[in-house]
Amino acid sequence: MTDLRTVPLTDRFGVILPECDLKDVNRPGVFPRIRALFEEHSALLFPGQHLSDEGHLTLARHFGPIEDRLADERKEGEAYKIPQVSNVTEDGLTGEEDLHMLHLKANFLWHADSTFMPVPALANILVARVVTESGGATELASTREALAEMPDVLKARLRGKRLRHRYAHSRARISPALAALPMFHKWPDQIWPAIWTNPVNGKEAVYIASHACAVEGMGAEEGAALIDEITAFCTQPRFTYSHNWRVGDVLIWDQRAVLHRGRPWPMDQPRTLSSLCVSVTEADGLEAMRSGAG
Repeated sequence: MTDLRTVPLTDRFGVILPECDLKDVNRPGVFPRIRALFEEHSALLFPGQHLSDEGHLTLARHFGPIEDRLADERKEGEAYKIPQVSNVTEDGLTGEEDLHMLHLKANFLWHADSTFMPVPALANILVARVVTESGGATELASTREALAEMPDVLKARLRGKRLRHRYAHSRARISPALAALPMFHKWPDQIWPAIWTNPVNGKEAVYIASHACAVEGMGAEEGAALIDEITAFCTQPRFTYSHNWRVGDVLIWDQRAVLHRGRPWPMDQPRTLSSLCVSVTEADGLEAMRSGAG
């Protein structure tokens, strides 16, 4: 197996691969090593890459099927475009309170991607294209590390629970007008167990998100309180990492075991990250999660 030098990202999770050139991902042995590090450490940082869009897609396809939330909206013959997390629109920089900006602000909540979809995300692969002078960090929180240190009393309240996830729920926390948009009502509520066991190494992680709107079998207030308490525990500073972007950085994390959120940046400065989500497959534990969802 190809040897790739790593440096700890934090003292609890994640690694930096300072010498790996992702343009070599097709070389024999390179991706298997990357994937093994992904399973073990949950987050990977590749600094100073200059990955093309095609290189970004190639890397993502090694992880699995690329998620396409706009497949039903794309016109016949219209090409797939890599999604952008950006305040840059066709009309210039977005306004502070327009719906596009409110959608960006919803990403400032701790979440895992696509928990509201029938097939959720395995990984997010972010590539920094345009960065700001300040702000705009992406923060990660290891729910695997958090679960390992969770008090037994709280862990017992969580174990065996199933959470209901709804896309519009996270958007309603920012703006009712935003939550009313059709794009946030494409999928029915999804129900997932609150703990995801990694099938490769057996390690457990809390599976939660800002999209979690209820706990099955609990009243609305009691369920919301448990979701808030678990999220607050998992996102304590000792379980988190904050990444300040430089152009070319590539950050990948395991959505089954890591929460993330964006941080604000000066809206008079453009910022663009290219974002590809890869969907989970049976090999990643999808069927086990489905069977546990009841």
